[in-house]
Amino acid sequence: MQTISKQEVILFTASSMVLLALGIDIMLPAFTEVRKHFGIASDSIITTNIVAFFFMGQITQIFFGYLTDRFGRISIIRLGIVLYILSGIAVVYAPVIELMLFFRFIAGVGAAAVVMTAIASVRDRYAGDEMAKIMSFVFTLFLIIPIIAPTIGAWVMQISSWKTVFLIPPYFAIIVFIWTFRIPESHPKEKRSKAGFNESLSKLRTIISNRTFMSYTFIATLIFSILSSWVSSSERIIGEIFRKPDLFTIIFGFTGLLMAAFAFLNSYLSKKIGAKKSLRLFLTSYFIVSLILTTITILNNNQPSIIVFFILVALMMGLTAGGDPNSSALALEQMGEKAGLAASVYGTIFFFIGSGLGSVISSLMTNNILALACGALILSAIALTLFTSENKRTQKTEEIKI
Repeated sequence: MQTISKQEVILFTASSMVLLALGIDIMLPAFTEVRKHFGIASDSIITTNIVAFFFMGQITQIFFGYLTDRFGRISIIRLGIVLYILSGIAVVYAPVIELMLFFRFIAGVGAAAVVMTAIASVRDRYAGDEMAKIMSFVFTLFLIIPIIAPTIGAWVMQISSWKTVFLIPPYFAIIVFIWTFRIPESHPKEKRSKAGFNESLSKLRTIISNRTFMSYTFIATLIFSILSSWVSSSERIIGEIFRKPDLFTIIFGFTGLLMAAFAFLNSYLSKKIGAKKSLRLFLTSYFIVSLILTTITILNNNQPSIIVFFILVALMMGLTAGGDPNSSALALEQMGEKAGLAASVYGTIFFFIGSGLGSVISSLMTNNILALACGALILSAIALTLFTSENKRTQKTEEIKI
């Protein structure tokens, strides 16, 4: 295998994953203008689908997982980037909102190929706590985008239009595409799967039947669903529910800053105490914060003060950013040569089911944020229960082996 510095692995992986974040965060300030462009009511939740459809494109990760295990990582990353660029441009020129949503789904398909293959490439080179550490650094860089992207989007809106904002992600993707020609293949020909589709289905069944893999995958998915709901609804929550549209970039930027800080903190914790103990700490903290948010929301007639709400939401998003690298590392740790397909299963469940749950929660937020608070409490309780159950089961298995 050709070598590449750890620093460039981190930078390239982060830049690849930025296509996912940039394809969402920079567009959020433009949703009001999109509604005006298509003649949609200002209180309509249809613009949340611009995010949801993009996330739902991740259902194709299983397909790309098969392709990347068979044909290598770099070729699939390039294919995904091309899809992302072409559909990203098509979104801008869609004559109706329905066609825009279709192209957003295709852009999500392209992002799916890029993100899952980038993660599989990291798994090719690192495993366990080391992978968690690397992914934490990746997430730290990746999460700079939520800090600056909405501000960039709002600034571009002042001098141009929402269409220019929507074109920035495919333009950035061109840079990443060029960069791929510097990156060595991490999955050499001798290690690639020779299996046909039926054999791959058998491998898929093996992955899905792995209880440890599925437990950590669903833990990450449940917590991500709240992030998905927050991201897709944040512009409406700030502008319509709290009626403070001018605070959008400040609130979103602060949340992104906290997410980056927690991701960086996890890079230290995963090395110091391990990925599993770090994840337990983040999940427990998330449950406590969501319990506080739900209690305060109910006691304040479903409408807490804007400062309290956004501080607690920012904490939850930060804890999500801190815990997710550990969930993915623990899920993929035992996958070995099945890393590509396993990463695709992880990504499909994570994004498709997570965004689906997020869309349900968003649809329930009509006049207040109670659905978001209760959703965070219920789903974090389930995630913590899953973690505890899996941890106990693993300990018993290890004791039996001894």
